Amino acid sequence: MLLRAQLQRVFILKDKGQEIRLSDPEPRWSTEAVLNFYAPTYPILTTAKISTPAIRDDAVEYRFETVMGTKG
Repeated sequence: MLLRAQLQRVFILKDKGQEIRLSDPEPRWSTEAVLNFYAPTYPILTTAKISTPAIRDDAVEYRFETVMGTKG
């Protein structure tokens, strides 16, 4: 018998060398909506993109990756 379970989503942001795990504010929201939800709290997310999801520890992990480079 197969059982179907919805995996929890986790969003990971790397800021100043630290990984910050963000919970899913609303499972029905798209990943873009979650990114926009957290952008006022973490301004670095305004230039971020969402990576391909990966399944780890019974959760779907999305990484917010900044596309901002360094000057010079």
